[in-house]
Amino acid sequence: MASTSPLFGERLDGRSVVSLSGAAGEQEEFLQSLVTNDVGRAAPDAMVYAALLTPQGKYLADFLVWRDAERNFHLDVATPLAADLVKRLTMYRLRRPVQLAMRETGVTVLWGLGAEPGRGLRDPRHPDLGWRVYDDDGPEGVEPGEYDLHRLRLGIPEGSVDLVVNETYLLEAGFERLHGVDFRKGCYVGQEIVARMKFKTELRKGLRRVAVEGKAPAGTPLYAPDGKLAGALLSNRGGYGLAHLRFDRAGGALRDGDGAVEVMLADG
Repeated sequence: MASTSPLFGERLDGRSVVSLSGAAGEQEEFLQSLVTNDVGRAAPDAMVYAALLTPQGKYLADFLVWRDAERNFHLDVATPLAADLVKRLTMYRLRRPVQLAMRETGVTVLWGLGAEPGRGLRDPRHPDLGWRVYDDDGPEGVEPGEYDLHRLRLGIPEGSVDLVVNETYLLEAGFERLHGVDFRKGCYVGQEIVARMKFKTELRKGLRRVAVEGKAPAGTPLYAPDGKLAGALLSNRGGYGLAHLRFDRAGGALRDGDGAVEVMLADG
């Protein structure tokens, strides 16, 4: 019998859940007209990853969406982005009979290759990313893990660190790879810009998974061997990181201004 890896877990703070209530059909129609993915696929046992954009197609917030047994929607979002998300959803609600409530919560994340925790909702962004458990006291019965390092190994951005409100474009942030956008659903806020970038332009910059030698804070500028600005190093830890790069300048070793950090593409 093939062996499986241990099940790792960590309790994450800094997350909030935005909950909707009201008629289930009204909730779905409301979210479907606003966010980047098909929320009709959300269920008590299935999450959907999505984002809310500006009309100009720029990032405002990303979140994981699921439904409970009563078919009410819940959005797991980084706490620094939650209040503004509620504010914007309220603005778009108009007279719809949909109510919004927000609460900060801890989330237990569980992961392990070949492991099956028997609880939680599977994160749809990557098959190896793991499961999320809500209203849980903590990761009992599993080995302590470092989720931040785990998600960086897989190239998963953290919305409140690696994506910039009112600046980041969805496809540059890798949302197609992360299963966070549906090109066949109906219109949503910013949809025209996303579709244009998908079908009529070629991306020249975006997020890439990188190998990092040295330490540097998020936002550190990176330079190509010829001295030209190539982009910026974002979150990084334990030799793994994410960087927002110009693709035409991302070949070879990139360094910060002092030469104390060296960055190489990790995924070609």
